Amino acid sequence: MLRRLAATVYESLLVGAIVLCLGVVLLPLLTPGTTAVGPVSHPIPSVAGRALSFAAIVLACGSYCVWLWSGGRKTLPMKTWRLALKTPNGAVVGVGRAMARYAAWWIGPAFALAAALALRPSGHALWALPLLATNYVWALIDPERQFLHDRLVGTRLVAEAARATGTDLGRGTRRSDG
Repeated sequence: MLRRLAATVYESLLVGAIVLCLGVVLLPLLTPGTTAVGPVSHPIPSVAGRALSFAAIVLACGSYCVWLWSGGRKTLPMKTWRLALKTPNGAVVGVGRAMARYAAWWIGPAFALAAALALRPSGHALWALPLLATNYVWALIDPERQFLHDRLVGTRLVAEAARATGTDLGRGTRRSDG
């Protein structure tokens, strides 16, 4: 599980870089309004501009993830940590399942956002931050130590050596090929 978490942290750095680059590209294209916050005015994009930015981020990150999770391709962290994304029977993940995995990955962030909005009036929105880890904390209670998004869509992050030895990264159990 630690190997998969390390790959996830590495992956988050790459996805963060994609988001930052996209922000640099989109910022001049969005027409900001001005909102006074304290003694200084900060330019804040309009609601439409923020919605466009969010949609562009979801689309760009989704394209990156779906392309590199499907067809036997791998992200740089998967190559570095010698991991492969497979179906439970060891097949290569297709585009549809990769899209479902990406959608399921948003469960934790969606919980965090909903909780933050619910807690905002009381001034305790920061208490929602731990919910971002929902998908990964799930592995602590899952019998095979799978992340929530993998459990829901039927994918597994498997060590490259698993093909030769039959060991997966869930609980370290051996599987028989038949």
